[in-house]
Amino acid sequence: MTAEIPGITRAGTGFDGAEGTVWNILGQTYYPKQSTGDSFAFEAVSPPGTFVPPHIHPTQDEYILMLEGTWKLILDGQTHHASAGDLVRMPRGIMHGYFNESGAPARAFFWVTPARKLHDLFRSLHDLTDVEEVVRLSKAHEVDFLPPPG
Repeated sequence: MTAEIPGITRAGTGFDGAEGTVWNILGQTYYPKQSTGDSFAFEAVSPPGTFVPPHIHPTQDEYILMLEGTWKLILDGQTHHASAGDLVRMPRGIMHGYFNESGAPARAFFWVTPARKLHDLFRSLHDLTDVEEVVRLSKAHEVDFLPPPG
């Protein structure tokens, strides 16, 4: 487990042992903001039309604070919409996914607890375009994507 490091991660940058880390994950921009064994936090910028399909974190609770824009969310089989200022709570084991269908960019702050393997997963997904490999790596890092609906 790593200890928290005092400091500031500036807007528009990420922290991954060195300032400036930015990840491109399936068309979205992720900025890691904080990472210890207890929690992992990141900012996500989602262009219109991007999404993260339904999946489950069996070992983590996840939270999203919407900063800008609107996302459609699937939470435990129900459809919701979250806009700037809304907090989305996704307990471990609950299926969830989000979709930017708004026609405008959206931005959100995420955190998970405990961190488990999510930070390492995102590092390995950077610039990866093979969806089957994304699913395989995600499973190896404790994120289970669900098959598309029939």
